[in-house]
Amino acid sequence: MARKLDVIIFGASGFTGKYAVLESIKLLADMRWGIAGRSQNKLQNVLKEIGDKANTDLSHVPIVLADVDNQDSLNKMARDARVIVNCCGPYRLYGEPVLKACLAERTHHVDVSGEPQFLEGMQLKYHEAAKEKGIYMISACGFDSIPADMGTVFLEQQFDGVVNSVESYIVSKQKGRRELGAIHYGTWASAVHAIANMDEVGQIRRKLFEKKLPDVKPKLKERPTLHRSDNGNKWSLPFQGADRSCVARTQRFFFETENKRPLQMRAYISFGGIAEVIAVSFVGAVFWLMVKTNFGRRMLLNHPRIFSLGMVSHEGPSDEAMNNTEFALYFEGRGWEEKLASPEDNYTTPPNKVIRTKVAGTNPGYGATCVALVLCAKTILKESDKMPLSGGYLTPGAAFAKTNLIDELCKNGFKFEVLSQSKL
Repeated sequence: MARKLDVIIFGASGFTGKYAVLESIKLLADMRWGIAGRSQNKLQNVLKEIGDKANTDLSHVPIVLADVDNQDSLNKMARDARVIVNCCGPYRLYGEPVLKACLAERTHHVDVSGEPQFLEGMQLKYHEAAKEKGIYMISACGFDSIPADMGTVFLEQQFDGVVNSVESYIVSKQKGRRELGAIHYGTWASAVHAIANMDEVGQIRRKLFEKKLPDVKPKLKERPTLHRSDNGNKWSLPFQGADRSCVARTQRFFFETENKRPLQMRAYISFGGIAEVIAVSFVGAVFWLMVKTNFGRRMLLNHPRIFSLGMVSHEGPSDEAMNNTEFALYFEGRGWEEKLASPEDNYTTPPNKVIRTKVAGTNPGYGATCVALVLCAKTILKESDKMPLSGGYLTPGAAFAKTNLIDELCKNGFKFEVLSQSKL
């Protein structure tokens, strides 16, 4: 069936959606794309606002009206497009109806969810159905978790051997004057709902991962909660985002489909100094305590600026602050030059090779996120012949490992590089 549009950006009037529209002007220049949401006026205002910002007339961009509370409208939206770029979160609350619409209409779907319950719960529910329908549903296509997942894929591609373990460290810095409100409220709300329902993850995983992975050795031990990184000697903490679980699902997919030995991964985040660590730890502790009760969740959602010490706002960061923010993920992978006959076999000697790689860019939360998101949608349309199976609910690493996504990211603000390789 011919579709009116190649891509529809749903939730285009939201904070992330607006920046997806901005990036689409360049990245989807050779495609037919439109925007969708509940309000005609808001969507028209987005086209005017982003058009003025990009000095481009967007008045010709089609507008589709669709509402998460109206399944028929979502189905009609999905019927009009080859892929839906879903920017409407929190996905725990609003994501599933869009997936159902895409399944009903055989439409591909990408989003920027970093909520483990949504990511793994929807895989459990819809992976087989998506395969049967021949469509790709790819979540975590933003800063959670393109740099970590595709960065791990890149590291393995460069290793020439067998990787046993990977550690990653996120580092970010802001040039110029630091401003408050650098995190948009939508990101905060997603975290509130995700952490409040973390207990569900264990139940989902027991059903999703019934088959055990090989017991690979040596085990990658977790570092102390507070420690200094080997890279840059910066104070670091375990990273609480979706990166590690996303990489683990990618590795499981490779084991199950390619009989590849799964690597182990630990993710950390580094800070500028001990004062920043204390501030983040304090906010985190308050957050974890309050999110466990209905009253606490209401307070967190109604007064985000207070409980985040000013880090969260409904307005989100300014363009200047976003463009002045740089990020880097530093990876260290250890493994062996020699390959074994079976992924179930264990080496009798310690790892004898190490590789260090880096993924870097600017504006991680929204600019880089939207570049990655839109490029994921474009890659599905351009390179589905290089993607696995006939469809399914997949991680970015599983879906795009054999495509040119990393090359396209590098052409649009990302940098993937090998820092060093050596024998141990």
